[in-house]
Order: sequence, then C-alpha cells, then structure tokens
Amino acid sequence: MSLHVAPGTLVVFADIGCPWAHLAVYRLHTVRAALGLGERVRFDIRAFPLELINEMSTPKLILEAETPVVGALEPEAGWQLWQRPDHTYPVSTLLAMEAVEAAKEQGLAASETLDRALRVALFGQSRTVTMRHEILAVARECGVDDEELKRALVRGSARAAVEEQLAVSLSDAVQGSPHVFAPGGLDAHNPGVERHWLGEMGTGFPVVDRDEPGPVYEALLKRAASRRCRCVPVAVFRSLCSRRCVPVAVAPRRPPRQEAHSGTMIMPKSSARCTTSCS
Repeated sequence: MSLHVAPGTLVVFADIGCPWAHLAVYRLHTVRAALGLGERVRFDIRAFPLELINEMSTPKLILEAETPVVGALEPEAGWQLWQRPDHTYPVSTLLAMEAVEAAKEQGLAASETLDRALRVALFGQSRTVTMRHEILAVARECGVDDEELKRALVRGSARAAVEEQLAVSLSDAVQGSPHVFAPGGLDAHNPGVERHWLGEMGTGFPVVDRDEPGPVYEALLKRAASRRCRCVPVAVFRSLCSRRCVPVAVAPRRPPRQEAHSGTMIMPKSSARCTTSCS
C-alpha cells in the first residue's frame, strides 16, 4: 500500500501516548520553524492507535522507563514522570486522537496545534487526556475553538476516520509510531533514531544507539515544501533513515510484525496481541 501525501503536507502516523512520537512531533515543529516553513508545510496527524492494535493499554511501567531516555534527547519538548494519583492516569488516548482528527474541521493548523498541546498535556503536565473535558480545556488553552470541537466530537464522524487510519496502521505501509510521510515517496519511521531495549520490558529500559535527527527532518520538510519533489533523491534519503527493528520478548503463535511503539511487537492481524510500548 502506498500513501498519497499532498504537496505542502507531512502525514504523521502516531499515538498521542507514545513518547517517541512526542519527540518526533516536537522536532517537526522546531525544524519547520528553523527552516522558515511555518506557512508552507502543515502536519496531517493520523492515529496509530496502539490500544486498538494491541487490544490493551500501554503499560505505565514501560512508559516510565522510556520517558527519561527519550526526554533527554529533547528536554524542551515537555516531560515529567506522572505526578498525579495513579487512578487518574490515562489508560486510553483514543478520544484524544479522535479530537485531533475532529479538529481538522477547523483546518490542519488547528489539528496540529491541538495534537502538540495534548502531547505536552500528557507528558509535560500529567493531565488526564482520556477525559473529554480535559481535552476541551487543552483545546481552549491552545487557541482551538473548543465549542466547535465539542460539536464535532458529539457528531462522531472523526471516530470513523480513526478506524480507517487503524486499517492503514495495520498495513505494511506504516511501521509504527511515529512514522512520517512526505510527498514523492519519502518516509521515515522514528526519524533519525536507532535504539534497542536492555532487559525485559517492564524491568529494563531503552538505550539510544544513534540520534541524528537534523538531516532526516530537514529532508522531509524540504520535500513537503517543494512543488517538484526533487529536493532529496529517495536513495540518498534512505541512507539517512533508521529502520532497525527491536523485538520484545513475547511468545507469539506466529512470527510477529515488529516495530510498533518503542520496539513493540505487533502480532499478525489474525492472532493480534502484544505487550507494548511505542515506536
């Protein structure tokens, strides 16, 4: 399956509860600003809903192991370990991803703004983005019309779009969260990062082997801004990208599809289950 990406756009498949996606989205925003492309490139954020793919919430222990490691790569993105009572921890980000999709009725600029704000709310402010009132509060604070967003959520059309994005997420086109697609066939999963997991999931932690984001993000953004899609040849771009698979210790009934969120295994659609984290 190939994805069509319109000129002036980067399509980003990501889960809001994925720290690697929080890192990637922050870098997309900061590199776009540094290149002066804020008015020429928009981000079309699409759901890679781990809780639907894995049929479980992402274990908090895994996220707590990942967050300090990923956060050290870009401390300014907004990070802290969960600071509120455990019973308020958001075990689902599905409604938040639905809200990002619903905000597209106000334009891609509103949608990408809400997406970034919800990630900061979760990872940097310990807010329960499972709850609709919290999502609407975040929307209001970041300048998105929360009343219009609420009406869109009540209509429910964005949920169908998220289900369609789930189908694409389960295809071979998308490798995990985050996966960024530019016009003309350029794409990168977890751009610029190579990592592996040390120890068992839930007791160990991720180790970053390489982090060289600059060339990859610049190439993606310049390709999106170009009308002719000739900024970087695909073969050259591939050499910049990290696509290393990092398996999780699971005993599957079939060979798994690897690289979901943080090296998570995604089981084949017919047997479907995994312990999880992102990228």
